[in-house]
Amino acid sequence: MLSLESVHAGYGRISVLNKVDILVEEGEIVTLIGANGAGKTTTLMTISGVVPCTEGVIRLFNYPIQNMPPDQIVRMGISHVPEGRRIFPYMTVKENLDMGAFLRKDTKEIQKDFDQVYSMFPILNNRKHQIGGTLSGGEQQMLAISRALMARPKLLLLDEPSLGLAPIFVRQIFNMIKQINESQNTTILLVEQNANLALKIAHRGYVMENGRIVLNDTCKSLMENDSVRKAYLGLI
Repeated sequence: MLSLESVHAGYGRISVLNKVDILVEEGEIVTLIGANGAGKTTTLMTISGVVPCTEGVIRLFNYPIQNMPPDQIVRMGISHVPEGRRIFPYMTVKENLDMGAFLRKDTKEIQKDFDQVYSMFPILNNRKHQIGGTLSGGEQQMLAISRALMARPKLLLLDEPSLGLAPIFVRQIFNMIKQINESQNTTILLVEQNANLALKIAHRGYVMENGRIVLNDTCKSLMENDSVRKAYLGLI
């Protein structure tokens, strides 16, 4: 479904990604783990067209999308939930969700997706007229994910969904990620600092260090790998 082939990317003259190869098959949850500064966020931003790909190819359903305008990439079926949530803080919950469906014209289907989002996250229905910036961190993360789902993505990019959240919200968010994948058959590429949680819900994983992929395997194998256990899972 999605492939990165020898992808290089960075910011101006600063190179961040170096020959990155990633494959995400349709229907999978694939996680990308690594230390802060390893290049995980840059990888998602490059897929989304926000950071330029300077070398290599990014394909969605075998169609090259590297350096397409971000809005065209959204039209092709990729939604991105960025690190830090990045909701529209002065808009209501409903207005934020409306923005997620901005490129769509199918009014009846949009309403179905509103209903589905409110079913998954009832708190958003209760607070749909509340200003987004007044929500708690966990509620804002629910809103950010829901806004992305309003575009009906084939591929959902999630960047650090557990960052800064209380444990009860972390459990809810990860349960919903799994439900979105299973019930809606939405493919997910997940960047997550909490490697233990990510590897528990994903099918396969990649380990990134200094802008390179250094290891990839099934999540079960990665959790049994001594170097991964020591470096990312806090186990010896």
